[in-house]
Amino acid sequence: MTSKVPVPKNEPVLGYAPGSLERARLKPALAAMAKEVLEVPLWIGGERVRTAEFADVVMPHAHATVVARAHQGTGAHTGQAIQAALGAKAAWSRMAFADRAAVFLKAADLLAGPYRERMNAATMLGQSKTVFQSEIDAVCELADFWRFNVHYAEALAGDQPQSPAGTWNRLEQRPLDGFVLAISPFNFTSIAANLPTAPALLGIVVVWKPAPTQMLSAAVIIEILEAAGLPPGVINMVQGDPALVGAPALSSPDLGGIHFTGSTATFHTLYGEVAKNLGRYRQYPRIVGETGGKDFVFAHASADLDALAVALLRGAFEYQGQKCSAASRAYVPASLWPKLKARLADEIASIRMGDVQDFGNFMGAVIDRRAFQKISGYVELGRGPSAKIVSGGQCDEQRGYFIAPTLVESSDPKHRLMVEEIFGPVLTVWPYPDGALEEALELVDTSTPYALTGAIFARDRQVIAALSDRLRDAAGNFYINDKPTGAVVGQQPFGGGRASGTNDKAGSAANLLRWISPRTIKETFAPPKDWRYPFMSEP
Repeated sequence: MTSKVPVPKNEPVLGYAPGSLERARLKPALAAMAKEVLEVPLWIGGERVRTAEFADVVMPHAHATVVARAHQGTGAHTGQAIQAALGAKAAWSRMAFADRAAVFLKAADLLAGPYRERMNAATMLGQSKTVFQSEIDAVCELADFWRFNVHYAEALAGDQPQSPAGTWNRLEQRPLDGFVLAISPFNFTSIAANLPTAPALLGIVVVWKPAPTQMLSAAVIIEILEAAGLPPGVINMVQGDPALVGAPALSSPDLGGIHFTGSTATFHTLYGEVAKNLGRYRQYPRIVGETGGKDFVFAHASADLDALAVALLRGAFEYQGQKCSAASRAYVPASLWPKLKARLADEIASIRMGDVQDFGNFMGAVIDRRAFQKISGYVELGRGPSAKIVSGGQCDEQRGYFIAPTLVESSDPKHRLMVEEIFGPVLTVWPYPDGALEEALELVDTSTPYALTGAIFARDRQVIAALSDRLRDAAGNFYINDKPTGAVVGQQPFGGGRASGTNDKAGSAANLLRWISPRTIKETFAPPKDWRYPFMSEP
């Protein structure tokens, strides 16, 4: 029997305006979840596993409030998860693609329907996202991942080789041997769910380690996958100390791959461990990683000032700058800077920050105390001799981990604020001399090791073409007259090169290709019966 999967469409983003049905449904869900403390066990072989160790998950914007208690695993639990995964592999990998696909298509509909409020509430409270940031991430992007991945996987299976007369050539999309280790970040619920489920769709089994500060929404992901009918052992969740829970997976001969999003330093460590253990693996592990960024906005003198200002405000300060794609450095012509600076300062002064349950707030808090201390240190660098804070600069952790949206002007294009990843709401601008366009472009391209996202602003088409070509290698996701954030599955596959990762483009067929080990099959219907070739005959 043959079948076609439904044509995917991007999940509509709901507005949550006053008086809307979605707002009326979400508010009580938020209030209820804020009052409970959810227990989050490990999930191994389809069973909840409880341990004697716990880690609290708090609201970043009200860090005295605990919203979840996550059981902590050890290396022994990782070993159990690996065995559970390998035990489920044969049945899952041989299951018809339509049946595997149905699990994730159902999960997408459950997420967009009965689980929408629960997922949004968990992401808002546990990760301090505003309702809009949660909606576009935890609901819409995740639903898009699950639907579009099915579509792309079907297309890959349909890409078959030619068959000359008398033969039939086929390409079988086998899953990798062994299991995949998925390590996910705190900042995007959609990424946290996509990292284990994208390989699983291809028939692979997975051991998933979520970020400790994302455990509330991770628990909801598990609820949805269970409700969608994912068989036990296909995905196993083991949270805990990275060194303890990661080591058995990295040393296992059955490691088939790593699907990672996180810091560049952590990715270096993982890559090194794989290299160290290379001789013990049964296959060469596939390593897919999306790491850091120092994302830029470059303005030409012909840029539209209003569009540029909005892109910088949204690109730098939405979700407190905790996006790997967030605008962190900007290059603005000196002639344009005075007007832009005044505009940005006025707008920043009007930004509200606080509890995300108050829908009037544009920003929440940064994720935890460690992030607060790191970002606060960078804010202080803005008070140095070659930098000055134009707006913001306030840091207060008394109730929540709040860092005000901060705009810094630097006279040094290689200041630490212009070259180091901050991962917080700090935007640094270098006003470049109007006659130094090429120098400024060279700095954009070479002053950081990253190449994730970037944007240019100009109205002159010839300039747009020239800038796009000059910065061709500076960003894996490149934007023209738009902010460098907000990639949409099916529209802008996401990923960068250099120190920003392997650029395997999440949300596209390119990513799914990394999780298959194709087998070519040639069948000959009338095989030859004589070993001699015609050229061997006497004239």
